[in-house]
Amino acid sequence: MRRPPIDERLAAIPLFAGLDARQLTCVASLATPIDVGAGRELIREGQTGREFFLVIEGEAEVTRAGEHVATLGPGTFFGETALLLDRPRNATVTAATDMVVDVIERRDFKGLLEEYPDLYAPLLEAAARQLDGAS
Repeated sequence: MRRPPIDERLAAIPLFAGLDARQLTCVASLATPIDVGAGRELIREGQTGREFFLVIEGEAEVTRAGEHVATLGPGTFFGETALLLDRPRNATVTAATDMVVDVIERRDFKGLLEEYPDLYAPLLEAAARQLDGAS
C-alpha cells in the first residue's frame, strides 16, 4: 500500500490544514520516523508534553484515568497541543502493537516558528477554529 508523503498527511490534520505547500514542507522536514515496540508508553497522562505523533503503522490505545478512550491507527495523530503549549497531557497513549510513528519535537517546531514567523497566522487560526468547535 502506497503511503502518502508526510506533507500530505500533515495537511489532513486540523492544526496544519491552513498551511500552504511550502509551510507544510517545512513542518514535514521536522518529522522523524520512530519504531515503537508493543507495550511502550508513548505519552503519559499528567506529564508535560514535548512532542507530536503521527501514526504510520500499527495501533495505540488511549486511556484517561485508566479507562479505555480510543484506539488509534494509521493516519491518526496525537499530541499536537504539545507543539504550542506547555501543558500536562490529558491521556496516556500506549502502543497496542508494534508501531511506526512520525515524531515532531516541540523544540524543533518552535525553532521553525522563529525562522518562519509566517507560520503563526495559519496555526493561530486553526487553533481558534478548534476552540470554537469545542465550545
